[in-house]
Amino acid sequence: MELHTMVQIFAVIHLTTVGLSHIAAHRAWAEFFVLLREKGEAGVLVVAFLSLGFGSIIAAFHPVWSGLPLVLTLFGWTQVLKGLLYLCVPSYGLKKLGLVTLERSRMFIAPGVFMLALAGLVIWSWSS
Repeated sequence: MELHTMVQIFAVIHLTTVGLSHIAAHRAWAEFFVLLREKGEAGVLVVAFLSLGFGSIIAAFHPVWSGLPLVLTLFGWTQVLKGLLYLCVPSYGLKKLGLVTLERSRMFIAPGVFMLALAGLVIWSWSS
């Protein structure tokens, strides 16, 4: 099996699991990010490492720059850039975490749907 295919499988597992969780447990995600916000800029680093970790795997091992798989590569690089931004400018990340409240926990549903759609697109690209 090719390395980029293994990365696609990794991404589908990750995106599906986290996407479903964002939809089904949106309140828990809000609580998680509120907890991180309470830790200040140190809490932002946790978000940065999560984004950087997932994005780095895709960026490093999925250098596909054509067709539908390109979408996964671009998503990986956006996660790397988010991690970089939050690591270098944690005050910006803290401002973004300030948007999260328990009352607005449903804001996690749309990203969850996006992750599921991206996972579906990756799966669909296997048959193309």
